[in-house]
Amino acid sequence: MRAASTMAAKAAAPPRADPLGDYEPQLYVADVGSAHYALLNKYPVTENHLLLVTRRFAPQEELLDPVDFGALGALLADLDWLAFYNAGRIAGASQARKHLQLAPAAVPLEPLITRGALPFRHAFAPLSGLDAMHRVYRELIANLPAAPYNLLATRRWMLVVPRRQERYETISVNALGFAGSLYVRNNVELELVRRAGPMNVLRAVTLE
Repeated sequence: MRAASTMAAKAAAPPRADPLGDYEPQLYVADVGSAHYALLNKYPVTENHLLLVTRRFAPQEELLDPVDFGALGALLADLDWLAFYNAGRIAGASQARKHLQLAPAAVPLEPLITRGALPFRHAFAPLSGLDAMHRVYRELIANLPAAPYNLLATRRWMLVVPRRQERYETISVNALGFAGSLYVRNNVELELVRRAGPMNVLRAVTLE
């Protein structure tokens, strides 16, 4: 569990129509191929939190395609980080433009993930290489019910978790929850997680 002051700042910020398309210049990092660019996350939950954004507007609920995974693979080839995708509002997405995220984040749940021991509906596969990501993604999606979902990927494996709701009580859960990091805004939410137990919070927002 982590108390993230950036979450409170993000919630208090005035809304903008498309902040990932009409981004603040100081957040720009680099183009990633011809179809994507990388931005710093204005409200990072960890140091060096990157966004991989589609140049053409596409909705966050849209399936990831080979071009998306080509750009992601190019970044993961240089950065042995965790990549993740919140496919829609119910999966914890806060922006409408399609974007993946990358961060040098720890994955406390990795032993459970790689053993297939998570106590809720999910699909997992090891990766034989970065060029296999799109194929593996489509196979995992095909084995799950049609629903909003979270994707987590490293150089070594991929996980997809279908969602039934965004929140446990007042706590929004995104893909990082399934890596083992639940972010809360205040002590009241921290106490909610402590009383329920982190794994029960995750079970509450996923499918049986």
